[in-house]
Amino acid sequence: MTAPRILVVEDHEPLLHAIQKVLERAGYSVLTATDGQKGLEVMERVRPDLIVADIMMPNMDGYEFYHAVRARPDGLTIPFIFLTARTTREDILQGKELGAEDYLTKPFDPEELLVVVRSRLKRAEEVQRATASEFDRLKQQIITTLSHELRTPLTYITGYTELALEELHSLSPEALQQFLEGIQRGSERLNRLVQDFLTIIRLDTGQAATEFHLLVRPHENIAELVRRTVIRYEPLAAQHGIQLKVRVPSELPPVPLCEPFFTDALERLVDNAIKFSRGKGKWIVVEASVSGEWMEISVADNGIGIRAEAIPHIFERFRQIDRERMEQQGAGLGLAIARELIRLHGGEITVESVYGAGSRFTIRLPLNPPHQENLWQTFP
Repeated sequence: MTAPRILVVEDHEPLLHAIQKVLERAGYSVLTATDGQKGLEVMERVRPDLIVADIMMPNMDGYEFYHAVRARPDGLTIPFIFLTARTTREDILQGKELGAEDYLTKPFDPEELLVVVRSRLKRAEEVQRATASEFDRLKQQIITTLSHELRTPLTYITGYTELALEELHSLSPEALQQFLEGIQRGSERLNRLVQDFLTIIRLDTGQAATEFHLLVRPHENIAELVRRTVIRYEPLAAQHGIQLKVRVPSELPPVPLCEPFFTDALERLVDNAIKFSRGKGKWIVVEASVSGEWMEISVADNGIGIRAEAIPHIFERFRQIDRERMEQQGAGLGLAIARELIRLHGGEITVESVYGAGSRFTIRLPLNPPHQENLWQTFP
């Protein structure tokens, strides 16, 4: 097993060598540098598992070095310990506010240094293990989901296409229509999956944010927009025996919106409610109101609800709830995308749910978001 690598950055060379000896006797591999700039040069060759750095150094002090380390993609998770003669409360608070894992003051006891180093390395290892475990879980979830979501629509398309080609000369118009409808269902489902992935890419690359700032406008009639968006789902709701109602007052104040992003998010919430509200006597109610400085648009249903332990995770990507019970759920990206689209508006989506009784998702939009303070003057 490779010994943990510790980078010690200290301009006082006698102290630097003393720290090096203490750590090496404890079994650690030690890298040294006499200022922050040289510390960064060392990190170009080797990534340390932990950094101990003085604050008062020439060329680049400890604070500047800390910022430079954290700016590196490979330096975000390295435990960082400040070692300094500064003992004022302000100095200690500054170090902790930066995010350093610990703060040791000179003179220090060698055993105290070792205790802190062991503690921070152990904690880093625990975090790394937990992160690796979560990554493996997510990777398996993505593989399972995509395998299902890609295979199912392709089965529709290829299966019905092969049947149609094999029996082309004997097919009745009704049978041909049935085959074509099956192909259409498969292609629509595959298209939704592709569109969701493209939306995720636009969100992650910042393209969606650019589009948002180009398209955002003060919307004067959000009531009509909500009605128009929801009414498109009436046939689908009726097909599943669900009553879909819209209760939106006509007199609502204008709100800054990127209309396509807002309608996309609202559609996902309505579609989600339909998926989890199938059955006799089910209903979905969409309402809008003003609460203080916020516009609130809620989508409530009396469907299956969400287990309490699952609620903190429902906005995670590729997270699916009760997939074994509820088929045709998609890739588990709908709620994650909806939340990100609303966040671009400076808003949020909240959820209340009682398992077995139903759920309420609420889009909350700021009437006067700080980043659009001049919007009303720009677009009269």
